[in-house]
Amino acid sequence: MRELSGKVAVVTGAASGIGRALAVRLAAEGMTLMLADVDPGGLAETSMLAEASLAETGGLSEASPAPARRPRVLTQVTDVSDAAAVQHLSDRCFGELGAVHVLCNNAGVFQGGHMWTRTQEDFAWLLGVNLWGVLHGIRSFVPRMVEQDTEGHIVNTVSVAGLFATQGAGGYAVTKYAALAASQALAQDLAATGSKLRVTALCPGAVRTRIGDSARVRPDGPATARTQDERDMEEAIGRSAERGIEPSEVAELVVRAVREERFLVLTDPKYAERLRAHTETLLTGGLPGYQ
Repeated sequence: MRELSGKVAVVTGAASGIGRALAVRLAAEGMTLMLADVDPGGLAETSMLAEASLAETGGLSEASPAPARRPRVLTQVTDVSDAAAVQHLSDRCFGELGAVHVLCNNAGVFQGGHMWTRTQEDFAWLLGVNLWGVLHGIRSFVPRMVEQDTEGHIVNTVSVAGLFATQGAGGYAVTKYAALAASQALAQDLAATGSKLRVTALCPGAVRTRIGDSARVRPDGPATARTQDERDMEEAIGRSAERGIEPSEVAELVVRAVREERFLVLTDPKYAERLRAHTETLLTGGLPGYQ
């Protein structure tokens, strides 16, 4: 997709971080937005920022197209782990907006800790948002996007944790490896069937977001008694995020990837070298990252 102006984009996990940056950046392209998140307060803040971005581009000015065709920003509180909720989001998008051209399955949560200290509920939460959120997005939106037979793009926010499984973040890595596999399989399926749709797997590393504080949006609330390994890892993720790049930089990479039909997006050149070394270690039978 070269031309984004006048098209429709859906962004999940839009209340903060990368999702918020995507909303603002896509609005700057003159796109109509449907923003979704479980956090209504954060969602409202993002909506205001996106509308301001639209206004700066002239999308909301009196000189812009007639009101019925003028770019706008819509929101819907949505739990992406809930299939019915995502289907409702899709129904509203196609019902009110008529089409979807860019789908950003961006919602994600993090929890640290050793594999053997995570509970079934922990894994269910991580899988529900990070993997099932992507799968629900694919199942609810992609058939209609294929049917509309226009150029389009699906952006799945994965993580470098979908390339490198490290100690202290096993549960998170399980979900992200699966999300990367889903993205690659989706891209291959679309190509094999001659679809005009393309796919990007976004694999950010350290970004200045609140990913380390994901427990704030957990449906059953933050655990009152967290394990030491969980606290240690989440503090480490928080420190890493503070040193990371701005979400706006990630959003810029995404827009470029959509225009260039790039499948894998890494947010730091060093990850390419790390991936090469990671693969070479695996091919020798070694354990990548083991010290």
